[in-house]
Amino acid sequence: MRTDNGVNRARNASGGFSLWAGLLLALFASGAFANGNADYKVGPGDLVKITVYGAPDMSTEVRVAETGGITCPLIGAVEVAGLSTSEIEKLLVTRYVDGGFLRQPQIAVLITEFLSQKISVLGHVTKPGQYPQRGAANVLGLLAEAGGVQALSAADRATLTRVDGTQAEIDLRKLFDGDPSQNLTVSGGDRIYVPKADEFYVYGQVQKPGQYKLERNMTVSRAISASGGLTARGTERRAIVKRRGTDGKEKEHSVKGTDLLQPDDILFIKESLF
Repeated sequence: MRTDNGVNRARNASGGFSLWAGLLLALFASGAFANGNADYKVGPGDLVKITVYGAPDMSTEVRVAETGGITCPLIGAVEVAGLSTSEIEKLLVTRYVDGGFLRQPQIAVLITEFLSQKISVLGHVTKPGQYPQRGAANVLGLLAEAGGVQALSAADRATLTRVDGTQAEIDLRKLFDGDPSQNLTVSGGDRIYVPKADEFYVYGQVQKPGQYKLERNMTVSRAISASGGLTARGTERRAIVKRRGTDGKEKEHSVKGTDLLQPDDILFIKESLF
């Protein structure tokens, strides 16, 4: 099946973009489910598996202490906090060689539990909370761990706040369409926030009057379609919008089908005169 930039556009029943469907497609297309921890920095609480090839008695699985160290057979305490797996491997090789225990050891280090570095995923996602960093983590992977965005209420944008306080805006539409510039890397202490989408209201001669999610570039015609279409008596030609201005006062505006709605607009569809 061919895709657009690796991902097909998915649309929900009201004609809007299905954020969760887009997320799943983008994840499979980008390989965001792939495992790996080469760039991850070990910290207290992480469980580390050490394999010494040809010397099974020296292989071990140990949890990093609060002080940042682990204890290995023969060489004792080793400080590993802040190191990557490859750095730990080199350090252990040096310690075993310098201690006269092994001549040319082949050592592999694997993190089996990531507990020290947490990333927060908050707002309108299925399972908001804190998630451990797994290797070279990115926004797509973290949104997937959080169960995806809530398609009926989530905005089509998100904010990434770094541990140093800097922020980046993420366009979720572009992200789920496979735009790599939106799939930012994340690390321990970062926070991803998906806000609630803006809304509008539609009343009068439509099939399903009420409150609806304001999709990007939502026109009057699309709003009528989202609310089930016109009744037998309804007409798009005499539609009005009640909109609050910068002065806080609500004013009425005549609108046509191609006009764009704004957050908190109240769209009223009148009865046809004929």
